[in-house]
This record gives sequence, C-alpha cells and structure tokens, in this order.
Amino acid sequence: MKKLCLTLVGLYIGYFAGFAQDKTDSSKYKNHTLSFEEANIVSSYYQQTGNNSAVTGGIGTEKLTDLSNSFDVKLYRYDNQFRKHTWGFELGIDHYTSASSDMIDLKANSSASHADTRVYPSITWTRENEKKGITIGGGASYSHEFDYQSFGLNLNFAKKTNDKSGEFTAKIQAYLDQVKLVYPIELRTGNSNSRHIDYASTPRNSFSATAGWSQIINQHLQVSAEADVIAQQGYLGLPFHRVIFNDNSTHVETLPSNRLKIPIGLRANYFLGDRIILRAYYRYYTDSWGIHANTASLEIPVKITAFVSISPFYRYYIQTAVKYFAGYQVHTAADEFYTSNYDLSSFNSNFFGAGIRLTPPKGVFGFEHLNMLELRYGHYAKNTGMQSNIISLNLKFK
Repeated sequence: MKKLCLTLVGLYIGYFAGFAQDKTDSSKYKNHTLSFEEANIVSSYYQQTGNNSAVTGGIGTEKLTDLSNSFDVKLYRYDNQFRKHTWGFELGIDHYTSASSDMIDLKANSSASHADTRVYPSITWTRENEKKGITIGGGASYSHEFDYQSFGLNLNFAKKTNDKSGEFTAKIQAYLDQVKLVYPIELRTGNSNSRHIDYASTPRNSFSATAGWSQIINQHLQVSAEADVIAQQGYLGLPFHRVIFNDNSTHVETLPSNRLKIPIGLRANYFLGDRIILRAYYRYYTDSWGIHANTASLEIPVKITAFVSISPFYRYYIQTAVKYFAGYQVHTAADEFYTSNYDLSSFNSNFFGAGIRLTPPKGVFGFEHLNMLELRYGHYAKNTGMQSNIISLNLKFK
C-alpha cells in the first residue's frame, strides 16, 4: 500500500511540461565555467482510504497519509570540444503515517510502525554533443527508510537523427535492495516489538533495460514509443503482509523469488494551434506472475493567456490478478505461494484532476528567478473501494 502511494505521487508530479519548447543555443559563445541552469522544489500531500489492507490479510483499514518533498538542482558547463556537461542533484524526503502498518502489532494502541520517513538522494551526469546529436550519461541513487534501503545505478544513451526530428534512447538500471524482515508481532520468535531490534535483512535486486524512439511527424504531431524489460530476484513480498488461511491460521505472504515484467508504452502529442495540446498515452503491461494490464490516459493543456495554462487529465487502468492472489480466509495449506495484497488483485481504477501553471515573464509574484509555479490536484479510485486524493506544488527557479 505504501508502495502504491509513492507510485501515485511519482506518476502525478513527474510529467512533461505541456508547452515546453526545445531551444538551441546558436551563439558562438559557450560557458566553460560551472553555471546554474535550474532548480525545482516539489511538495505533495497524499491521503488514502480503503478496507483491504494486506497487513491484516486483505481486510481492515488502508488509511494512509504521505507528505512528500523533493529539491533538485542542475548545473552545467561546456568543455573545450563544446560538449555540454550537466550535473543534477536531488534530495527527497517523504513522511507517511499508516493505520494499516500500525497493525503489524495488533495489540498496540500505536506501534513503532505507524509512521516512517523515507530519504532518497540522487546524482546524475550527462554529456551532450549538440553537433553530433549524441548524449551519454549515468547516475546513482540511494533510498532509506526503517525497513527498506536501496542502491541504484543507471547508464543512458541517446542519438538524434541528422535533422533532429527523431531520437533513439536507451537506458539500463540496477537496484540493489535490502528488505528488513519485520514480521507480524504474533509470528516473531522474540517478545520485543521495538524499532531497535536488529532485524535480519534479505536482498531484492531489480535490473531493467529500456529502449525508446521519439519522432516529430510534422509541426502538429509528435509520437514516441518505449519498451522495458525488468527482471527482479530475491525476496519479492513484504514480511508484514499477513495471509489468513481458510482454517483461520495466520501466515506471512509468500511469493516467487523471480519476476519478469514487460511494459510497452506509446505516446502522442498533437498541437491544436498555439493554445491547446492533446497528450495521449497508452501502455500494455504483462509479467511472469500473471498480471496483464492496460493503461490509457489523456491530458489537455490549454493556454488561457500567454502565461497561464490549465491541464485537465484522466487516466484509466485495468489489470488481471496474479496467479497467487486470494482474499481473506480463501487460501489453503495446499497453496505453494499466497498473497492477499489487493494491489495484486484484479481491479480497475480511474485517476482524474487538473493543474494550473503560471509562467509570468517577470517571475511569479514578481520574483525574477521564480519563473514557474504549478499546482495540481488529482483523485484516484479503485473498484475495490480504495480512494485517494493528492495535491502538489511545483516551483521552478532559473
């Protein structure tokens, strides 16, 4: 459930600016000293309700709140061969409170698991040869919370066509994670439920390769396609997810130690004159656990004035269940793998909302370097009864 929350936050605030235009520096001068390019501050508040908590075996409250804040800054310089080097630094901090995680200890009025803070810094570097249209880069990331830590590495490559109308992109990533084995209180071998227990850890590794192509068809239409192959291995469940068998016995969620995921996405942006853009997206997803999913979304940024735009959006999602899912008191002792996590069930969802974006030429509220402010709201609902709301604020400095 916490993972779903953070995924929605990322999906909600991490989208391409609707009216951004590519600008090529045609001047002969290139800055060889390290210079500031831009900085972004993003804050969001997420609130969720529902009654299918995996912590209590597929029943019980899913109430959760998450306050997310991230800050990133980009610096750049040109080398003696006029290649642009860009360094990006980001620091994110999320703090959540979860009524369902609090039920890891069923007898506590408020246990140590009811809240946690996630900290995730990252660094990236790219080198762009504007003349050849080639960009290479890489990055590293780290994420830490009480029961989970992750180290990430990535390498990327991009090559534009000679006329700059098309671009091929490729990326490989690796995440080396450690999951603390925080079991439900009644299934632990010790008597203490303190956060200071030296819990054992187990690895979870993810490796992915991505290839994409984007193409400008004409002055009105831009399209792109992207495909991923993601392989995971290790402990792929969560140790505090209960599964209640049909004999009323309690067990820990048990899932295969390998998973292969293949998502394929298509995107099209159509410019209706200078004021309206139609941004459509479709993705098909399948994996080795039996999920087949389809996502379709449409966003329509509209310029109200030269410096104010609104962006209503809608996304529909539907998936089949994994082969190992069953609800409360349905699994039996004959099952090799079992979960009652409704994120892995069959469901459909709707996500809709709108954003407003301000880009005044003299800066937002008269602050010269604050060149963009965006406020967005979204409502998410699953047919299982889970609902959530998210609001975010994005400030860009240049």
